[in-house]
Amino acid sequence: MKFEVIVQPSAQAEMEAAYVSLARRAPISAARWYNRLLDAINSLADNPERCSLAPEDEYFSQEIRNLLYGKRKNVYRIIFTVQGTTVHVLHVRRGTRQELKPGEGTE
Repeated sequence: MKFEVIVQPSAQAEMEAAYVSLARRAPISAARWYNRLLDAINSLADNPERCSLAPEDEYFSQEIRNLLYGKRKNVYRIIFTVQGTTVHVLHVRRGTRQELKPGEGTE
């Protein structure tokens, strides 16, 4: 079964901010990074349950999952929920950032 993947505005803004930051240092690498990030997000359409529960899951009533993207110190967490046949990408955050807390945009 295919899932519909919806990237919420908060996640889109975080993706764009990360791209701009990377592009200042390495424009070609930043474009490649962004395209691969989109591929990773789109892969959630096939089997989102393959991803582990996020550390934040304990704070919320709905399941919060994450998909890790990147390598070493440049790992990003794609934080999402699955509701029926729809995957909602809530945030795309650096792995070093603090965990998502209640009230931080899981709508």
